[in-house]
Amino acid sequence: MLTREEKLAIIKDFGTSETDSGSTTVQIALLTKKIERLQGHLKANHKDYSSKRGLMQMVNDRKGLLAYLQKTTNIDTYRDVIKRLGIRK
Repeated sequence: MLTREEKLAIIKDFGTSETDSGSTTVQIALLTKKIERLQGHLKANHKDYSSKRGLMQMVNDRKGLLAYLQKTTNIDTYRDVIKRLGIRK
């Protein structure tokens, strides 16, 4: 889980305001941070299959949000988010 301070920092970086927690870019950034944390857990606990399933679910959710962002906004916003988060596409 992300701490409150980490979430607020991500929202501040990617949101349009400090209370903008629902925009697509913020959701993608929060999912990316959660995915990174879970990957670290799975390196130490490779037989934790329920966490693997949760990881795959988060990756697919992020993939859908990225597709939505690419279709609905300008391509520069999409590219900026991918570049800032270090996501391969």
